[in-house]
Amino acid sequence: MQKPERSLRDLTPALVFLSGELIAVPIPLERDEVILGRAFESDVRVNDSKVSRQHATIKSLVNEGTGLTEYILKDLGSRNGISLNGVRVTEAILTHGDKITIGENILRFELLDEIDREYQRQIHRLITHDDLTGLLSSRSFFSELRREAARARSDGREFCVLVMDVDHFKMVNDTYGHLTGSKTLEEIGQCIMEKMRSGDAASRFGGEEFAAFLLDADLSQGLVAAERVRIAIEQKEFSVIRQGKPLENHRVTISIGVATFPSDSIDPIELVEMADSALYRAKREGRNRVRAYREVTDEERHKPLPQRED
Repeated sequence: MQKPERSLRDLTPALVFLSGELIAVPIPLERDEVILGRAFESDVRVNDSKVSRQHATIKSLVNEGTGLTEYILKDLGSRNGISLNGVRVTEAILTHGDKITIGENILRFELLDEIDREYQRQIHRLITHDDLTGLLSSRSFFSELRREAARARSDGREFCVLVMDVDHFKMVNDTYGHLTGSKTLEEIGQCIMEKMRSGDAASRFGGEEFAAFLLDADLSQGLVAAERVRIAIEQKEFSVIRQGKPLENHRVTISIGVATFPSDSIDPIELVEMADSALYRAKREGRNRVRAYREVTDEERHKPLPQRED
């Protein structure tokens, strides 16, 4: 028995990154012409120094003979060119499964139905998020942080990095067991996300360490946001998982370090290291507190505080 073929009219063209920071991300080609490039205004932005600002384009044209839509890949005079299935091209018709190399990134051209698109989204989420807390993985966090640093440099904006560590977390595992420890980390992740604004990003670095960056926030605003997280965790009753016994609760605290772009550094990795240094100062000074890499100035102290955006 033959399987019925999917109608081409039910399929949506998309590019799926097979490498680089956006691996497994499906990007629908929803316009008649889509520009790929390094520029922020590109339809498909490829953050790679080997990619030109406007590197290539994909146009959709209806073939008058067949009535079907064709997708034309064209080089826009880029410095390093494009390859299709390993062959350097300046212009070519794309077919399902073709692999496009642009800079150091490989993208696959696909015709996806709704099930395909949902599958790709789920794969991307599994790759980029921590499966316990639902927060970004450390790799994805650094990718987002590098992009935010590039945008902030371009736009002349500030942002803050927070590094957080649960105090005496080993005692939770030793006292209540690893199931409770895992549940506690999951609930801490929820607490952190509830205190973030729309556009902010939070991550689990591994173990009991977390990180976040806050958009358009100076040092004083970052300290206020960090204090909100600290208080929320200090006041929360965390679940104890014990089979066959009544539900119990326990409490934990968290220490947080804060560093600011560009005042402390314009390098995203160095910013995290500075926030981590401030975190360990908070630990040395007694834990359950927020510390900055540097002191807040009077001018910073009087700026309006950030509001949480739902």
